[in-house]
Amino acid sequence: MTTIRQRRVGKGTEADDDQPSEEKNLKPDGKILSGDTGGKLWNILSITVGGIVAISLGLLTSVYVATLHENDLWFSNIKEVEREISFRTECGLYYSYYKQMIQAASIQQGLHGLVYDNKTESVRTINILERMNVYQEVFLSILYRILPIQQYLEPVYFYIYTLFGLQAVYVIALYVTSWLLSGTWLSGLLAACWYVTNRIDTTRVEFTIPLRENWALPFFAVQIAAITYLLRTHLQPVQERLTLMAVFIATFLFSLTWQFNQFMMLIQALALFILDCFDMLPTAKVMWLYIIQISGLLLVCVLQFFNSMILGSLLISFNASVLIARTIQKNLKKGGLLNRLGKLILHVLLVLCLTLLINKFIKKILNLESDEHIFKFLKAKFGFGATRDFDANLYLCEEAFGLLPLNTFSRLSDTLLFYVYIFVLFFMTVAAVIIAFWNLSGSNQVQFMEKMEECTVTLKPDAAYNLIHTILFGCLALSTMRMKYLWTSHMCVFASFGLCSTEVWKLTLKCIHLYTSQRTRVIKYSVPIMTLLYISYKFWPGIMDELSELREFYDPDTVELMNWIKSNTPNTAVFAGSMQLLAGVKLCTGRTLTNHPHYEDKNLRERTKQIYQIYAKRSPEDVYRILRSFGTDYVILEDSICYERRHSRGCRLRDLLDIANGHIMDGLGENEPDLKPSLYPRFCEEIKKNLPPYAIHFTRVFQNKTFHVYKLAKHK
Repeated sequence: MTTIRQRRVGKGTEADDDQPSEEKNLKPDGKILSGDTGGKLWNILSITVGGIVAISLGLLTSVYVATLHENDLWFSNIKEVEREISFRTECGLYYSYYKQMIQAASIQQGLHGLVYDNKTESVRTINILERMNVYQEVFLSILYRILPIQQYLEPVYFYIYTLFGLQAVYVIALYVTSWLLSGTWLSGLLAACWYVTNRIDTTRVEFTIPLRENWALPFFAVQIAAITYLLRTHLQPVQERLTLMAVFIATFLFSLTWQFNQFMMLIQALALFILDCFDMLPTAKVMWLYIIQISGLLLVCVLQFFNSMILGSLLISFNASVLIARTIQKNLKKGGLLNRLGKLILHVLLVLCLTLLINKFIKKILNLESDEHIFKFLKAKFGFGATRDFDANLYLCEEAFGLLPLNTFSRLSDTLLFYVYIFVLFFMTVAAVIIAFWNLSGSNQVQFMEKMEECTVTLKPDAAYNLIHTILFGCLALSTMRMKYLWTSHMCVFASFGLCSTEVWKLTLKCIHLYTSQRTRVIKYSVPIMTLLYISYKFWPGIMDELSELREFYDPDTVELMNWIKSNTPNTAVFAGSMQLLAGVKLCTGRTLTNHPHYEDKNLRERTKQIYQIYAKRSPEDVYRILRSFGTDYVILEDSICYERRHSRGCRLRDLLDIANGHIMDGLGENEPDLKPSLYPRFCEEIKKNLPPYAIHFTRVFQNKTFHVYKLAKHK
């Protein structure tokens, strides 16, 4: 491999070596610039080998996570109800629609059942295709029905194998992005290895298979790879058009498969905006990317029956504002430093004001309140005032929505990923700051320009985009742990690119006055190879041990509950309980729910808060009246919630309800001065005593160590 690389870069003078790597013989897009036949053959061979390695690594990763899933649950040996219970919380809800489509008498009837659904929320008919991102389940179920595979493959395996197959797409996209940035597929190999060895922090697909992000992130990675290629210089018009099409398709699929797409693409749009303001990207391409984002999101909006949350998204308002502002403001990138700074500040303020005005106007017209809980959560999280809002506190108290734990960095450091990432990030950021100042100043000093030539090679447009991308998504991950998977996977790409980049090593060696082109080539290949050897030596035994460790799914109490519900309750029965448990009830039994974990609807959030009064200090009459208002026939109480110890005082579900109801919390500790003692004991505790005020409304019909099921009396 080293010999091949020397052949590629050894064809010219030192000046030739200073050119960007994509201008040389080896190009990941297959464009051969050398006229030498031997050089062409080497390049074709290298591209072929690199492509084979990418596909092989993708498939191996897919098999790896599938094996971990099988070994962890013994999925092939457990009962169907146990398989379905293993899809916890919202995962079970999404999978239930796939199961519903499979079991429908026809595809048309299955689609009708989703568009006019009256089992997900009792006493309401909702459009599942509008409310939730489940088109992937619809597509897979149709594919399963029309392909001749029913007698060879169970529906659940077709589903999970598709998700594990998408991991192959994910790893290949990361590999290609790193290859495009560095000019060598060795970088892609290192990125893929880091992704696998840091699996705990880069993916959770093996234990949360149907989660929306596991569908969406592979397409997001493909989109980033396409954008990276689009931002390269000297693309032919045909190449540019095809790449724009690839960006659009990836953006559309990403938007279609995840309800949080608009927030992720807003951060991406901010990255493009920052780079465009500092003249570090071609403006025409940036404008096309804004339009693609809007177009992809609007197409999803149409498919989701004009979902108002999409129309009222900040992304559409922001991108429209940028396009309007660029039309209004002419000559934005002309003039001296102070002149351009003034124009830039005015431009930013104009875009900000337009974004807020457009977004406010759209939400006013549509009477949109579906995403208000997100902004309440963000307001409370970043210290803009304490809140007693139940929904905001529910998010604030979840570990997944807290700050990124410090032990994450120690795990990432064990594989050397974090150290390399910080090293590359430092040099790239310094180069970006210098280039941004140069672009704004418009200086004509020859000496300064010569110095800038060195930095310009180090930070091409594609590298500049990936730099700002990793910084912004890093800030998101640091503030919200659940979003770390967007950052850590790209961290693998960015660190491997820097370690294999001629430009980064050239700049580094010039800073310490040790630069020669030959030394740069040696370091460019030797350091990544040594890193790969270290990773293999340290982590290969652990991976083998992990693959040999066999466990088994075990949750007898939940299995007993689901079997009892299927055997002892009518198909039309309505169940109330926690969001997480009810998703499993729908999947395993097909019964009607009062509430569920898909929280992006104001009415559902209010309904859930009301249902959760079963864990608050309320009278039996109040709880009965609330439950019956939603058509409840049975209510499931969980000891793990009623006597919760997982969260600290103030973050237990019962505490959040007490605070929202204005009641003093249980246990030792301080309470806010305006909180009052409740007139009633806690419902979930008192109902178990079977006292007359409770027995008149509720009859216990099932009980085990974890769950208590009560049937509601039907009074006239």
